[in-house]
Amino acid sequence: MLLLLFYLGDEMYTIKCEKVREVAPMVRLKEISQAPEFVVGLLNYRGVIVPVIDLRRLIQGKSCEMRLSTRIILVDFERQNQAPYTIGLMAERVTETVRKTADAFLPSGVVMDTAPYLKNVVMLDEEMIQFIDLDLLPRSLQFVSIIEE
Repeated sequence: MLLLLFYLGDEMYTIKCEKVREVAPMVRLKEISQAPEFVVGLLNYRGVIVPVIDLRRLIQGKSCEMRLSTRIILVDFERQNQAPYTIGLMAERVTETVRKTADAFLPSGVVMDTAPYLKNVVMLDEEMIQFIDLDLLPRSLQFVSIIEE
């Protein structure tokens, strides 16, 4: 399977590319009053309004640094009624894609109720890279009731 590699601070993370629509450059976002801290704003993506999540804020509690390589990863999901929706995931230093087989995914031995999407790691050479399970991510977001409508 194809994986997208990126950094949040000094830590490398990865997601499966199957739900990734596009990796877009960072643009100015419309701020949302009273939104959770990890929701950095709204993106007008070809006429569709997309909420953008700062992955570093969500996972590490610190905001993504604005670099030339900071990107918005547009990810497609389906509501329970199969209606599509898109979420933008802001990440630093989006670097490359790699192919890995299923045996490269290993349980970390740690499952957190607050972050169930962070339970596995992927081996890349001798390095362990935290895997973000996109299937589990939307249910962990505080504004999920808006998405599921």
